[in-house]
Amino acid sequence: MEAHHIHPELLKNKVRVLVVGCGGNGSAIAAGLPYLHQALLAYGHPDGLQVTLLDADVISPTNCVRQPFSRSEIGLYKSVVLANRLNLFWGLDWQGIPEHLDTKRGLDGVDIVIGCVDTRKARAAIARCAEDWSEVDYWLDLGNNAESGQFVLGEPLNRRNRRHRVRLRTVSELFPEVIRGELDGDGVPSCSAAEALDRQEPFVNPTLASHALALLTRLFRYGTVFYHGRFVSLSSLAGVQALRVDPRNWQRLRKKVACREISKLNPAALAKPSPHEVQD
Repeated sequence: MEAHHIHPELLKNKVRVLVVGCGGNGSAIAAGLPYLHQALLAYGHPDGLQVTLLDADVISPTNCVRQPFSRSEIGLYKSVVLANRLNLFWGLDWQGIPEHLDTKRGLDGVDIVIGCVDTRKARAAIARCAEDWSEVDYWLDLGNNAESGQFVLGEPLNRRNRRHRVRLRTVSELFPEVIRGELDGDGVPSCSAAEALDRQEPFVNPTLASHALALLTRLFRYGTVFYHGRFVSLSSLAGVQALRVDPRNWQRLRKKVACREISKLNPAALAKPSPHEVQD
C-alpha cells in the first residue's frame, strides 16, 4: 500500500470545486461542502473553497421524498435553489448554474470536479472533460444503487496529471463499464414516492456523501491519504471497505472487470464472480 500526497497548489490558493448533479448525492455533497470550507479556513488555508453547482434539472414532487427540497420549490432549478440556500445560511457567494455539462467547453477553471450523476452517459461526459487538455487536479465520483454505493477519488490523465505508477486511477479507469452509455437503463424518473424509495433508500446518499467528504477533509488536513475510495453498504455486516492506494490492487480490479466482460460474452468461459469481488 502506498500513500498519495495532495497537490501542493491546492493548499495555497482558493480551491475551485464543481459539483455536477444536484440530486440525491449532489445535494448531500453540497450540504456538506460548507463544513469543509470552514474547516479549511480553521486549519489555516488562505481562501477555502469556491463552489459551483451544475444541474439543469428542476425539482419534482418525488424529489421531495428523499432529497432536501420542499413542495414550495417544485418547478425551480435544483442547482439554483441549493446555491441560494447555502449562500443565505453561510454567507457565501457560491454559484448555481441550471445547465448540463458542456463537453465542448470542458472544465476550465476547475480544480476538483465532484460527479454526482446517475447515468453512464453523464459520467462519460465528465471523463471527457477532465482528461486530455484539462487541468483538473481531481475527479471525485459518487455512485449508488438502492442500498449501497461507492466513491472514487482519481487524478484524470491530463495536462496536470501525467502518467505515473501511483497516479490515482479514476473510476472510469478502474471500472470502464461506468462510462458505457449503452448500458444505461430507460432513464425514466420515478413516478411515485414508493417507486422513488424502491430505487434508493432514504439514507444511502448522505451516508455516501459523508464518507466522500471525510476523505477530502483528511487529504486537506494531513496532506496524505492511504485510500482513495470506499464501497459502502447499508445492508452488509461489513458495511465499508476501502479502496487502497495500491497499483497492484488497481491491476487486480481491472482484471476482474475484464473477466466479467468476457463472461458476459461467453458465460461458459468463466464462472460468475461474486458480487462482492469488486470490493476487494
